[in-house]
Amino acid sequence: MKRGAVFLLCLAWLFVTLFPIYWALVTSFKPPPAVNGGPTYLPWIDFQPTLQAWIDAFSGIRGDFVRPFVNSTLIGLSATVLAVAFGSMAAYALVRYTFRVRLLAGVLFALLGIGGFLLFRDLGLSRADSLGAAFVLALAASILANRLPLPGPVLGNNDVVFWFLSQRMFPPIVTAFALYLLYSEIGREGVKALDTFWGMTFCYTAFSLPIVVWLMRDFFQALPVEIEEAALVDDVPRIRIFLEIVVPMARPGIVATAMITLGFVWNEFLFALLLTTSDWQTLPIFLSGQNSYRGDEWWAISAAAMIAIAPMMVMAVLLARLMRSGLVLGGIR
Repeated sequence: MKRGAVFLLCLAWLFVTLFPIYWALVTSFKPPPAVNGGPTYLPWIDFQPTLQAWIDAFSGIRGDFVRPFVNSTLIGLSATVLAVAFGSMAAYALVRYTFRVRLLAGVLFALLGIGGFLLFRDLGLSRADSLGAAFVLALAASILANRLPLPGPVLGNNDVVFWFLSQRMFPPIVTAFALYLLYSEIGREGVKALDTFWGMTFCYTAFSLPIVVWLMRDFFQALPVEIEEAALVDDVPRIRIFLEIVVPMARPGIVATAMITLGFVWNEFLFALLLTTSDWQTLPIFLSGQNSYRGDEWWAISAAAMIAIAPMMVMAVLLARLMRSGLVLGGIR
């Protein structure tokens, strides 16, 4: 009885989850009268399907659909590779090394960063030069101060991980607006950052690093440390241990993390809205303008939406297969 009730609940939830996707897919094959004349559900029964909406999507009638798709692909893959590479190294360091960060050193970094910027501005430097000089000064001073026996709390590895995760707790508009101002200032110095490939790639790399560090830290903790210790006894450099021993053992986790990261980047809207205009506009921005491009042509909007979510649906299926095989759930210990 209980198993039957659970099965019915799961079946109902499956219907609730899949029906919006089915509705968008079916609508993409409907002719305009089948959409405007009332609800229709079954092709060849309620309406005669047509491929006109899909043809229009790729022909450019509703705008250049291919370019945003290519932009999202290039930016998403590049940002994912960079985020997983740097995030994996940071996560490995947080697992195998012990960090001690003095709170006063962090406070000193903030004070010198703000004060140095104001000082360099008073000395006549530009905003970009003042920002760069203040950052270098604050970073060098805080590193040196961290080596001193300063009073106050000392933060450890778990605090560093929490700091990474806290970056995702801020309202995104705060970070996006600050990044817009930074890119605008860089542009005034002659280096274009807004609406560029590298600007969006670096933005999404920083945006994805916290989730990569969080996920990969758990994967690295599940790996046997004895293999690395044996390699250290044989005087193998730590970088070779990471690249030739740790990375191959953690490959399933890296693949899963990359898929999740690509999903976040692919669907991100706010940063792309503020930091792009036309050249490197991504799919979410393009789709948001479809409703106003030629009106409420829901058959065409549905076709564009299905093309946009198709890669993520494939990624979800692959990720689910990895989880069922146990590769993502600690099956490589």
